[in-house]
Amino acid sequence: MSTEQIPDLPTEITPQSQDFARWYVDVVRRAELADYSPVKGCMVIRPYGYAMWELIQQGLDRRFKATGHVNAYFPLFIPESLLMKEAEHVEGFAPQVAWVTQGGTEKLEERLVVRPTSETIIGTMYAKWVQSWRDLPILINQWANVVRWEKVTRLFLRTTEFLWQEGHTAHETAEEAHEETLRMLGVYKEFAETELAMPVLDGQKTESEKFAGAERTYSIEALMGDGRALQAGTSHDLGQNFAKVYDIKFQGRDKTVQYIWGTSWGVTTRLIGAVVMVHGDDGGLILPPKIAPYQVVIVPIPRGNWKETVLPKAQAIRDELVARGMRVHLDDRESQTPGWKFNEWELRGVPIRMEIGPKDLEKSQVVLARRDTREKSAAPMEGLAADVERRLAEIQRALYERAVRFREAHTSATDSYAEFKDIMEGRPGFVIAPWCGSPACEAAIKTETQATIRNIPFSSPPAAGKACLKCGAPAAAHAWFAKAY
Repeated sequence: MSTEQIPDLPTEITPQSQDFARWYVDVVRRAELADYSPVKGCMVIRPYGYAMWELIQQGLDRRFKATGHVNAYFPLFIPESLLMKEAEHVEGFAPQVAWVTQGGTEKLEERLVVRPTSETIIGTMYAKWVQSWRDLPILINQWANVVRWEKVTRLFLRTTEFLWQEGHTAHETAEEAHEETLRMLGVYKEFAETELAMPVLDGQKTESEKFAGAERTYSIEALMGDGRALQAGTSHDLGQNFAKVYDIKFQGRDKTVQYIWGTSWGVTTRLIGAVVMVHGDDGGLILPPKIAPYQVVIVPIPRGNWKETVLPKAQAIRDELVARGMRVHLDDRESQTPGWKFNEWELRGVPIRMEIGPKDLEKSQVVLARRDTREKSAAPMEGLAADVERRLAEIQRALYERAVRFREAHTSATDSYAEFKDIMEGRPGFVIAPWCGSPACEAAIKTETQATIRNIPFSSPPAAGKACLKCGAPAAAHAWFAKAY
């Protein structure tokens, strides 16, 4: 997209009911989370959006380190010869790979790939570092950017360049690697539900949906406000596939030479897009307090000698809340009216807005407005910090519960393919249906309805005695279908 083509920032937000996709882009740009860039398919993450990413990073990084992982950094460029070693991996990423063919004025002897993911370069290094079982496990995570040449892009959800973390681990046994794969999926689920207030389904991807080169892929899947699903994180059991290709061997406890067992797992900046679509409304963002750049915004009402009376009290309240660990912004700009500020911070999803004016000082109170319910109520200044903390916790809990109710209301089950197709006509949400396990049936359903199997949840009931909704053969599992981003 050239600079001339970048559209102006929207002045109004399109209602969700009118055009959800347009609503999403309007909110992301108007709330200053991100914007289009002059580079085709790439976005600029603005400070407010990047503050959300930093909070996501911090929350995940704490969890990674608590489970024994350490951070490292690997090169952005991967020699073509390394990538080509793992045929299935290459085939899976070939359409999305960006190539570097020239450095300065010289044509490169060997083309370089701009990393779409780092299994190849990391596997090559692990082969150098691992000699003995005593060197295992290796538990490394990388915070990085990656490039995948996408044909259709959308801010945060799918861009040519995006930010993510990618964990890559090496283990002595298949059991250890499998435990790691599921452990990290569990970390993602707990993080999504606890910090993002976003309920997710954890389960196994089908063969056709698994990561290129993996033995098994697991995912967490969330339901967006328009009834479409979003893959919010993946964890891959790589078996020994990459170990054999990149010669990652070690001397075992029994003195035999063995290949390591590997895993990889990652989440991306699309989590920000997920938060927008799960919680937002026609007024804009609604941010869960745990990842809101500002949890509280204080708006002093400028009447009379407010700078001598109201403002010092607002500053004192801000300092007290900050001392308790809350993220607070005092909006004392004189260039904008209080009403304008109320609308602006509502658009930007700040969980609690605090209003304080001369009359509130007389009553020794403030007015608190919740973004999620738009409820306004007076709160005494005595014990205010503890009161605000309690309300933030309540908002976090309420957003999660509301998202769970939405998912339950937009989840249906059927054994009939005719009914399945009818349900899928209107982007309904999740549809649970028996499936035989055949990739052919899976592909046919996708072609005819645009619905894909998101995963087979660990909690999915057994399908014994059921028939596949497409072909009528004995069902192998209850699959969760949806149209997806």
